[in-house]
Amino acid sequence: MQGAEKINYLDHAATSWPKPAQVMEAVVQAMEQDAANPGRGSHAMAVRASRILFDTRKALAKLFVIKNPNDIAFAINTTMALNLAIKGFVQQGDHVIATAVEHNSVRRPLEYLKKTLQIEVTYVEANEQGEVEAAQVEAAIQANTSLVVVNHSSNLFGSILPVAEIGGITRSRGIALLVDAAQTAGMLDIDVEAMGIDMLAFPGHKGLLGPQGTGGLYVHPRIELAPLLHGGTGSQSESPEQPKVRPDCYEAGTQNTPGLAGLKAGVRYVLNETVQNIHTREWMLTQRMMEGLLAIEGLRVLGPQLGKARTGIVSFVIEGADPSEIAFILDQHYNIAVRSGFHCTPLAHGAAGTLETGAIRASVGAFTTEQEVDAIVQAVIEIKQHYN
Repeated sequence: MQGAEKINYLDHAATSWPKPAQVMEAVVQAMEQDAANPGRGSHAMAVRASRILFDTRKALAKLFVIKNPNDIAFAINTTMALNLAIKGFVQQGDHVIATAVEHNSVRRPLEYLKKTLQIEVTYVEANEQGEVEAAQVEAAIQANTSLVVVNHSSNLFGSILPVAEIGGITRSRGIALLVDAAQTAGMLDIDVEAMGIDMLAFPGHKGLLGPQGTGGLYVHPRIELAPLLHGGTGSQSESPEQPKVRPDCYEAGTQNTPGLAGLKAGVRYVLNETVQNIHTREWMLTQRMMEGLLAIEGLRVLGPQLGKARTGIVSFVIEGADPSEIAFILDQHYNIAVRSGFHCTPLAHGAAGTLETGAIRASVGAFTTEQEVDAIVQAVIEIKQHYN
């Protein structure tokens, strides 16, 4: 099968591909017609560039049920958004609760603040399927707990955490809730008010189908953050201080106008298709993949069991096989793109029992087909025969 023309792309948890045609068209149009600096002039092209940014905020606000689009600050990725939220909110001596399925984009900022601000951090344990219960979070609350950080869905297990239930607890206790939606934005319904979310960090390039280099952070009106960056915003330029008005206070420097034009088109695509339909289709594909993989002797699928809720992620290990070698064979001999390794989430691998080996992760997306799912199952069957 080497030399097949079409790549079987099953790495959507890292970034989605391909993008809808309208996303690429929007990027090109912005480059050709609206490439001025948004907010840095009153001429027509600069005004059009500013309109792209505001229209993108409006589309995101509609998707996440956010009342004021200006409560959304753009960032180059989820990692930057999480750093703005964590470093801008947590104070010296605070206690923060996170979970054992957090990405390093959460864990590393928290570990940094443990050293610099002497904060306390509790990582709530996950079970072997990557599941965490709201009661565990509530039990970890202390008198000085200021923030709970929750990964909406594990990028290793595909497990979905009970964000709304946790949000009810944090709101009743006056504790801020930060949600990492790297694996759920555009793939699971998110309503920030109904779910009690105070801050929502999201990527533009995964489930929202936009270009890389886009993303953002929703910040509830009652939350104030210290800016991560200070500099030019195009507003209040006469002042030496960072503006207080949103979103300018969190958006120093020139924004990625062409990328955000593509993100707007991606979000509109998701809104038109509906998140519910996208999730249902991805869930059916994961179930189909799991059924095939689970029939292979000596193979273990990580995460929630067959039939249970999960996002479009299926991670697995094969007894006696190196995950990196399996991924290499899938790429070189079957033209199938997956990810192997530790996926920037060592605590989750500890819960899964794969901290020594890592795992192979196949993840579906909006355009994955049943034929592509069947192809990886057949390929793994053939590869497994080699190890017998």
